[in-house]
Amino acid sequence: MSAAGSPGASLRQLLLALDDPLVELVAAPSGLDVVIGEVVILDPEDAPDTQRGDLILLIGARDASALPAVRAAGRRGAAAVAVKVTSAGASDALRTAAVDAGVALLAVRPAARWEQVESLASGVVSRARVSADADEGEVLGDLFSTAQTVAHLTGGIVSIEDTAARVLAYSRSSGEVDELRRLSILGRQGPEPYLEMLREWGVYQRLRSGEDVVRIDERPDLGIRRRIAVGVHAGGRPLGAIWVQEGEEPLTEHAERSLLGAARVTALQLVRHRNEPSAGLRLRENLLAGLLNGRLDPSAAAGQLGVDSRRPAAVVAFASRAESPGAVLDRPELELRRDQLGNVISMHAAAFRRGALVSQLGTRTYALLPELSGSGEAAVVGLAREIISASRGIGLVVRAAVGSVVPELGGAADSRRQADRVLDAMAGDASARVATIADWRAEVLVSETVDLLAEHPSIRDPRVTALRRHDDRNNGALVESVVAYLESFGDVRAAARRLHVHPNTLRYRIRRAEEVSGLDLGDARQRLFTELQLRLRE
Repeated sequence: MSAAGSPGASLRQLLLALDDPLVELVAAPSGLDVVIGEVVILDPEDAPDTQRGDLILLIGARDASALPAVRAAGRRGAAAVAVKVTSAGASDALRTAAVDAGVALLAVRPAARWEQVESLASGVVSRARVSADADEGEVLGDLFSTAQTVAHLTGGIVSIEDTAARVLAYSRSSGEVDELRRLSILGRQGPEPYLEMLREWGVYQRLRSGEDVVRIDERPDLGIRRRIAVGVHAGGRPLGAIWVQEGEEPLTEHAERSLLGAARVTALQLVRHRNEPSAGLRLRENLLAGLLNGRLDPSAAAGQLGVDSRRPAAVVAFASRAESPGAVLDRPELELRRDQLGNVISMHAAAFRRGALVSQLGTRTYALLPELSGSGEAAVVGLAREIISASRGIGLVVRAAVGSVVPELGGAADSRRQADRVLDAMAGDASARVATIADWRAEVLVSETVDLLAEHPSIRDPRVTALRRHDDRNNGALVESVVAYLESFGDVRAAARRLHVHPNTLRYRIRRAEEVSGLDLGDARQRLFTELQLRLRE
């Protein structure tokens, strides 16, 4: 699973996240680019269960008692071993053993908690793996990298926290760290007496209520240096805060402005950090993406999901937009609402079918429903209506398109393509909420025909192309007039009213269009093909 060279984090990336005050690099005989694929907790009393590329957290031994486990890790091809070290002599002996075994050695501070080291290390490896596997969209941002950038811009020492004051990431310390920061990082949370004092001062209330930078004066009696902080928000919802401790030098002149910009950038990262799926959920999402794109063997996916690939299935596609037509949501707020919608869809889909898969691809959310019965489509339409009803109050207008029920799981990609076509067609009707191909068949077929014309220029009529070019060169209205005439079934008066021109004006334009292009709009077949080709620009 974690052989070197497979997706994972480099030792260098790990050190950027875990370095002082949690760990110290003691030895790296294979360099800092060695890849860590998994983080494994191991007690020396347990039978070794490690693989090539693992980072082993050796929790049951420290100092010299860890020597046998370090040598064994090297023999099994582990990338690195983390051990608690309390003396310089033990560090030297462990370094020699690690170099001989060809494994990196990390010395963990005695006061550090193993669960914190494991959580941070696993987070770094997980984010690196997600980044390596991402096919589309933005790569998940690295909070540790953001903290380091903020430290550079402000000249301070940075930590990023969630709304419960838990430390999510921090910068490397180039200056003197005060007691609050040391305790916060080692304990993964600020000490309660100081947190209570910040609450009494109204600091947290101000951080949650707006974007203003909050200044906290130095408290030498408590060993606390001067700080500035800013809340991170998605719309009106607080997500956390960024804290900057002043070091040996004053903060930079533009520190507060830089901190405000950093909060806005970090908002999206915190939304994604909060919603980052577990390994099991990522596997299910990857399976769904493979099925919907037609790249995955359905029988293999069915085995992973515990469903019968030979039974009918269908895909429902959901699209959403802000509830108020003129409303503009910032991206973090939009992602929060879409994530809430995804939860609603997931819960209803799971209740409908145990093996249901739900995932967001691009701006749409898809639900794959396996093992349907004979009345599958009617039941799926009912489910879509339930989801639309349940999503009221999220602040999004939601539409659902039900793809046709396909005979087997392997047809999921066809059902998804059809659902997408129906969603595209529904965009022209503001009142449409749930639909199937039967509701929009004509629009979908016309759209697919126009797409064929777009993909194959050789089957286009050059006379229609000539008409379009004439209008483009002369800023003319011939194309607009022909479209209105064709869509009014040749009723000149109706088309003229639509364009707000006199009927004689429209008659002249139609004759002129025929002269310019060579088309005969009295021929039914030419009228049909002209209308289809003129839809290309739409």
